[in-house]
Amino acid sequence: MTGDTYRQLQPVEPFSLFSAKDIQLFQEGTHSRLYEKFGAHFLEYEGVKGTYFAVWAPNAAYVAVMGDFNGWSHYTHTLFPRWDNSGIWEGFIPKVGAGCLYKYFIRSHTGEELQKGDPFAHYWELRPKTASIAHGLQHQWKDKKWMERRAQHNSLQSPFSVYEVHLGSWRRPDPSNHEVFYSYTEIATMLVPYVKEMGFTHVELMPVMEHPFDGSWGYQGTGFYAPTSRYGTPQDFMRMIEAFHQEGIGVILDWVPSHFPYDAHGLFRFDGSHTYEYADMRKGYHPDWNSYIFNYGRNEVRSFLLSNALFWLDKFHIDGLRVDAVASMIHLNYSREVGQWEPNEQGGHENLEAISFLKHLNETIYQQFPDVQTIAEESTSFYGVSRPTFMGGLGFGMKWMMGWMNDTLAYFKRDPLHRKWHQNQLTFSSVYMFSENFMLPLSHDEVVHGKSPMIYKMPGDEWQKFANLRLMYGYMFTHPGTKLLFMGAEFAQTQEWNFKSELEWHLLKFAPHQGIQQFVKDINKLYRTEPALYIKQFEQDGFEWVSTADHDNSILAYLRKGTKREDTLLVVLNMTPVAHEHYLLGTNTAGTWKELFNSDDPVYYGSGVLNTSPLTTQKQPYNGKEYTLLLRLPPLGALIMKLQKQ
Repeated sequence: MTGDTYRQLQPVEPFSLFSAKDIQLFQEGTHSRLYEKFGAHFLEYEGVKGTYFAVWAPNAAYVAVMGDFNGWSHYTHTLFPRWDNSGIWEGFIPKVGAGCLYKYFIRSHTGEELQKGDPFAHYWELRPKTASIAHGLQHQWKDKKWMERRAQHNSLQSPFSVYEVHLGSWRRPDPSNHEVFYSYTEIATMLVPYVKEMGFTHVELMPVMEHPFDGSWGYQGTGFYAPTSRYGTPQDFMRMIEAFHQEGIGVILDWVPSHFPYDAHGLFRFDGSHTYEYADMRKGYHPDWNSYIFNYGRNEVRSFLLSNALFWLDKFHIDGLRVDAVASMIHLNYSREVGQWEPNEQGGHENLEAISFLKHLNETIYQQFPDVQTIAEESTSFYGVSRPTFMGGLGFGMKWMMGWMNDTLAYFKRDPLHRKWHQNQLTFSSVYMFSENFMLPLSHDEVVHGKSPMIYKMPGDEWQKFANLRLMYGYMFTHPGTKLLFMGAEFAQTQEWNFKSELEWHLLKFAPHQGIQQFVKDINKLYRTEPALYIKQFEQDGFEWVSTADHDNSILAYLRKGTKREDTLLVVLNMTPVAHEHYLLGTNTAGTWKELFNSDDPVYYGSGVLNTSPLTTQKQPYNGKEYTLLLRLPPLGALIMKLQKQ
């Protein structure tokens, strides 16, 4: 085209991607695709290529785009405020393209001047630098097979065994240099085959959203719409997700809609006012994390968070969101003393705005992406976290079973001699195990801050520690509910997790660690292939106690059931180091049982107390049951028997 075909464009041209409907939904708190409007978008205007910028700054008197394309000038590229009082500033800047560094220069009504990163940026400079980078999300996805079939993989009637990973510290190029990382591409070549070999169905990534401080592990985010540049570009991240999907592994993201840090370039006091956070610090400040809480009562903030959840599902093909710190969101008195919080309008301690937001969030996610799951980290007895909203619930797919985790770890820390007095710590979960769709978590939170690694929570000598750990995992994988295990726990890491280093892979030279790793591989396979362990994992009739009365020997037995009689599994747990050669167990299920799995198998570093031949019940009343079964019970062992077809 000739140069005189078009007029000379201004430094910033009036232009908008927003329709009246967009503004309406934004202000109603129901816009779920704001990332298609806000941020930096490459387009052509009057024959000239450039970038459209849009930012929400309702208290600003002046907003400009400053960047490497204008010498970081505060005044050469001034955005236009919309006429509709939406608080949106926007404009098209000619000849600015992909890769440019930029921030928003904001002057508030009070005269305060701020330099802010773009809340909707898809890519950021590597910390400690803080500029946003104009970057598109074009990608030719190659996971069609997974996306077409993932409804089955992510179903609540399917096995869900999750490997929780912190990308920076799973492996490092130099374990002693925490400034150097593998790229998303390099991580994928190592992590994808490992997760597949270990038998996990899903991987959960600790927050990958851009964050300034490594020590926050990603939980203090500033770039909610950007995978961190520590490991590469958004497209590199997409290719890593693709690699998981091509191997049949789902990807869950840790998502943090509860709070954000006070870094100068982030969301805090974005336009000189409390834009994203509550103005009342009794609601707006989080004392535990020295961070600020989203204002769930402000509709534009609700649209920001709703769109953010949908963004990862839409643009990155994510299979689920594990929503962090839900308890802190829905309770006004969370970590607050009397006088530090104000009751809601009904006089209660619930944050009604956060509750209504979470309900709408889950309704929207399951409407638009019915083949994904949302998982709540919620530690209280709040009703119906994983129940549908039409039943009064919050609408999550699953909830972390924190009570089970606390009771189980407390029990296994005990000397086996004393366990007989505390059997209720294991049986109590059956009182409430079907009140929610529970996921059983042994997460990163249990192996930091002086809590010790899993193996050193176990009592006894080396052999007993490993036997106890296998026994606990055996209990976990046969207990109703889905599973989550933090990286390193699968081979008995001997140090607490340290985000600055990497896992202790050298331990796999030693037989006990090889044994526990093989155990996790095999029990994952068992969980995936035995319908009784997953098909009714959230249903009452998928579980039945067989024996809870043998306190003296600290032995428990229960059935896991599928849809067919021959699916039935018998699980027997011996919580002491005393083997039983002729243990009589009463049962009402007659038939022949075959040992499927034994945590004391020598291949796992066990002592080899096995049931090598099928065992048939005898018609003999015992402990109120019609039949008896004579078993060999391994020391500190988990035994899984399967009912044979008649």
